[in-house]
Amino acid sequence: MTRKGLLLSAALWLVTLSFLTLLGTAQTRSPQLLVLEKEDKSLAIVNPQTLKILTRLPAGEDPHEVVVSEDGGRAYISNYGGFRVPQRTLSVVDLVAQKALPPVDLGPLRAPHGLDVVNDKVYFTAEGSKAIGSYDPKSQRIEWVLGTGQGRTHMLKVKSDLTAIFTANMTSDSVSVFEPDKNSDASRWTATVIPVGKAPEGFDVSPDGKELWAASHQEMVTIVDLATKKVTATINVHTKFANRLKFTPDSKRVLISDLGNGDLIVLDATSRAEIKRVSLGHGCAGILIAPDGSVAYVAVSSDSNVAVVDLKTYSVTGRIPTGKGPDGLAWAASR
Repeated sequence: MTRKGLLLSAALWLVTLSFLTLLGTAQTRSPQLLVLEKEDKSLAIVNPQTLKILTRLPAGEDPHEVVVSEDGGRAYISNYGGFRVPQRTLSVVDLVAQKALPPVDLGPLRAPHGLDVVNDKVYFTAEGSKAIGSYDPKSQRIEWVLGTGQGRTHMLKVKSDLTAIFTANMTSDSVSVFEPDKNSDASRWTATVIPVGKAPEGFDVSPDGKELWAASHQEMVTIVDLATKKVTATINVHTKFANRLKFTPDSKRVLISDLGNGDLIVLDATSRAEIKRVSLGHGCAGILIAPDGSVAYVAVSSDSNVAVVDLKTYSVTGRIPTGKGPDGLAWAASR
């Protein structure tokens, strides 16, 4: 090979090596904690090891909840506006390039709030339209919409096998279980509406799929057996304004945030007794539990920080200073 050919081959090899290095870095990037700063209309990207904010990106008008695509590459944010001017968009952020992308226009669907991602589809509530729906990022289309018939369908959770979708309906004082009709095509669903406590907002389904726990604004948690779709128990958790409820990954504990007084309440999922009550400040909202179950991140909205709570000692091990009104939280990691 000539000297010119050798130089060209070397240059091509260096370009290829650089590309593969960049690709490998993108695929193995460190996990990141995402924090929505509602009043600042921004998404903060946080290093969960150092608790330092790496960057902030635009999150659209009145951002409330955030979820991450299954490959960890994009964040989807609900632009709510339910108490002022109902919005109709999902903001989108490229987490690899760290830039905002064009939002998803939901057309006539108003006040999107609750979000979930299953099988690469983004599921959302449209509270202002009494509906839920799904967006397909590949086709860039709203592919499915279903009316709920309930007031303020606020939050939702979708089973990973798409055999059920659960919603909390605040002004109807109910939760709904939507299931595909096995005797018809996939376009038909059946709905079971279950009355629960006053103004249910935060809710979760146990990791084993057997129970749904819904926290009302007025002290009560309602437990629903999902096999029978019947209420089996209610618990007075002595909250002023319960906001979010989450099971730990091992199913053993349930965490509830109190927007009214800033407490984080920890319950034993089996005995249903209170284990611990941790005062975090003023106005606790969003809860995110790390994938390994070691810590919980709790948005202390009124104090503009996120508390890091050790789930073995129930002590606060750190604080992340944020912009105004932190709320929705998500975990981003390449997969």
